[in-house]
Amino acid sequence: MENQAVVDKHQDMFEELLQEYSAATALTKPEKAQKLMGQIDIMADSRSGLEFLFERIEKLSEAGIFLGSPWADPSKLVPTLVNGTLKSGHPNSTIEILSEIRLLAIANGKMKVGNLTQHEAANYIQEVVVSNLEFVFNEPLEETRLVMSDHELSKVHSLFQFLSAYTDYDQVKAKIAEELYLICEQRPVVTEKQRKIIAWVKEKISLDPENPDDRKLLSFQRSIYRPTKRCIDHDFRTYRETLSSLSPEELKAESQEIGEMMLKHGLVSQFQASLLLFLVETKKVEIIPLCLGLNPSGVARFNELSTYVIQLIKEIIDPFNAQCIYGLAKMLENSVLSREAVRSGLSNLLTIKIHPEVEKRILKSTRTPHEKVSPKQYLIGAVLRILGQPLGVGQGNNPTCQSARGISMWSQHAPAKLIHMIQTAAVYDDLTFRFEGREVKYSTTPQGLVQALDHNLDAVSVTLVPMLDRVYNEMMRLASGRGEDPHKWVNPALYGQWIQVGFASAYDYMSDAIIDFDGFVKVFYATCHPDFNGGNRLVYPNPVGIFITSAKAEMLGFHAVSLLRVDKDPEGILRAYFLNPNNEGRQDWGQGIKPSVVGKGEVYGESSLPLYQFAARVYAFHYNTLEATEKMINVPIEEVQKVRQIAKESWGQSYNWLDIRKKW
Repeated sequence: MENQAVVDKHQDMFEELLQEYSAATALTKPEKAQKLMGQIDIMADSRSGLEFLFERIEKLSEAGIFLGSPWADPSKLVPTLVNGTLKSGHPNSTIEILSEIRLLAIANGKMKVGNLTQHEAANYIQEVVVSNLEFVFNEPLEETRLVMSDHELSKVHSLFQFLSAYTDYDQVKAKIAEELYLICEQRPVVTEKQRKIIAWVKEKISLDPENPDDRKLLSFQRSIYRPTKRCIDHDFRTYRETLSSLSPEELKAESQEIGEMMLKHGLVSQFQASLLLFLVETKKVEIIPLCLGLNPSGVARFNELSTYVIQLIKEIIDPFNAQCIYGLAKMLENSVLSREAVRSGLSNLLTIKIHPEVEKRILKSTRTPHEKVSPKQYLIGAVLRILGQPLGVGQGNNPTCQSARGISMWSQHAPAKLIHMIQTAAVYDDLTFRFEGREVKYSTTPQGLVQALDHNLDAVSVTLVPMLDRVYNEMMRLASGRGEDPHKWVNPALYGQWIQVGFASAYDYMSDAIIDFDGFVKVFYATCHPDFNGGNRLVYPNPVGIFITSAKAEMLGFHAVSLLRVDKDPEGILRAYFLNPNNEGRQDWGQGIKPSVVGKGEVYGESSLPLYQFAARVYAFHYNTLEATEKMINVPIEEVQKVRQIAKESWGQSYNWLDIRKKW
């Protein structure tokens, strides 16, 4: 809660500075404006501050705060430009916030500016909010996290919370439905974002089942609030009571419908958990696969392992931990549960006592912790989700793409190792890795990249990521000073020995320059392009370093992704399919490079780009030196030049380019 004395002090200071600004001469006005904007910047990161500014926006406008600026005429403003301006920092972000407040005041009839109507102003605000849902729900994208300070993020999040409370969204339902669809198609392990949007739509927007756009939104609502007709007018407890009166055929129909609803959007309702537990307790074993929405392969695995699966359901599933049902279903379908080592590891997890510090992190990560669900249930539930959805792992608002990438890789290719790692970390709040013959221990290493962990993660990630981050950072320190990218040695040590020993980097640490980029591209194509590598497919994910760029193709920083496969999309275009552990896999990287997440041959959780576009953002990757070196000669110079031009015109402008030849 805000300190009222501090609030009063800020408001008094604002009034004093506004009076000075209004009375200033042309000579002194710029200085007074700067002081006033500084005070507005301070006030803009709280709801009370924004309410105060909303009440005084007409006075500010009349005093001339917008005159001589790009915001002078609100009728000429473009909603799609707001995002970039808000990310540019004070003072531009501050006057952009004032501009949104002014348009809100116009939309609500509190003031009038020029010929802009209330309807036009309301439409503008609606477009701005829907285009910036990352700020509405405080889940910034990778680019946002890199360019905005905590204060700026807080300020902008507060603005969108304020705007959403005043805005009518009936006119932008189609855009919200599309946004929900694209989020759900990525099947993230953490489903809070889409659930928040669905709840927000339910609260803010009236929906008509006869309207096609409304039906799309109602489908999302149905998935969590009423997945079957029998759920209407019930909560999950009273719904459970109705199940006893159903015949076996009715139970089958109910189970099939609720299982299909889960598969539609990847969201699990509390009703599904109630139904599944009812089937287990009443020994309706043959109906359970329908409730889980299993495909034929999953049904076969369930029939083989039914006793074990039922025990897991009894121990872990609860209506307040329901989302892990989807992960359990996918574990059966991808056969990971068929591995003896995985089942043994899960059984071991059921017996552990979790360290108090780990319990705190797990409970903090759970948005609605419930006394019926223990931290151990949340943790094992998260294990099921991650092993079932290895491409749904995300880093949250943390600079920990390396750690999230590792969790995803292990869940795909070393699930038993991951489970054992989780057990060790959960019990001891500690973790040890080996690096070049020495022990690297979490509890004895300095702080890593994470200064304060954002807990908007799954329970496995909040258990492991603080440790992985520190261990990774210590390995990077130990490997630094060798004249080459430390990832060459750190990636195999951190992720596993299936990482190829060859390492190609376009960036030279010694000269801070890009060296032999043409050779670099040739090695990349010889590694993964089927036309030049003998038609070979990638066997394991390749840990790739990419340059993150803005929508203007400006260099922002480095990011860790996994190249999963290279394949032709339905239109015959060769694409790179990759895991981006960021919160969102479809950022705009500039130059028309926008990763796709659906419709281009992606499986759930993959992002994809035409291979040459992906190659133009890569700066480091691992490869087989015996294979790639002899195949480099097959790569035509035209392909290399196409990639080089895109790179030089984007992130490449931040570096010197040296055409020194390297021995690959």
